[in-house]
Parts: sequence; structure tokens; C-alpha cells
Amino acid sequence: MNYVWNKPVLTFYRERFGKPEKEAFTVVQAQKLKVLAKEDEHKFVCSLQDFFPLMGDVDCLSTPGGMADKYVVCWFDSKVDDFKEAFRRLTGVSFSEGVDCVLDPQGKRTYNADFVAKHAKLE
Repeated sequence: MNYVWNKPVLTFYRERFGKPEKEAFTVVQAQKLKVLAKEDEHKFVCSLQDFFPLMGDVDCLSTPGGMADKYVVCWFDSKVDDFKEAFRRLTGVSFSEGVDCVLDPQGKRTYNADFVAKHAKLE
């Protein structure tokens, strides 16, 4: 099953079992988030397109430690009226290929990334 969100604001946490992080290390605004549920493989293949940080450091996702770590990614679905029902989450997220950075002529950085998640709450 395919899911698409336009212009989501996503919050990133490092996945820590037993002592979950309460402070996000980065918040990004994206043009588009695509999630493909591969039920036969028990994973979610995701694409985050044209995003930039609103807070924190995105470049750490491309470091060797960042690519080896696991993350939790959260956002709200703006198509859902009930705020309590609009919460979405991906867990076990890994950026094994890091993130791609594009620099425009004015020096603004825009990123793209493909990643995999183990679990998801999408509806």
C-alpha cells in the first residue's frame, strides 16, 4: 500500500529502548513524504523529498554513526480533522545510504533521502 503526505513537518528522535529520547535532534519541512508498505518483507520503504531543517542538524544522518543508528520519525496528518487521530510515526528507521544534499545558487541546502522503517502507524 502506498501513502503520500505533501508538505509534512517531521520530527526526528534517536531510537533508544528503555530510555526513549524526549528531545528531538532535528525537525524538517519536506515537500513530500512517500511510504510504501511491503507487507511480504515486513518493512516500509520511504522517500523524503526536498526537505530542509527547521531545527537541528540533518547532516549527522550521513555520518557513519548516523547511518548505523536507528530513528523514530513523527508527524501529523493535516488531512485528519481530529488532532488525536492525526499522529503518524515510523520506528526502526535507518538511513543506510545517508542523505543527499543539493546547494542552490543562493547557498540554501535542500536534502533528499530514501530510508527503511521496521514499524509504522500510518492511519
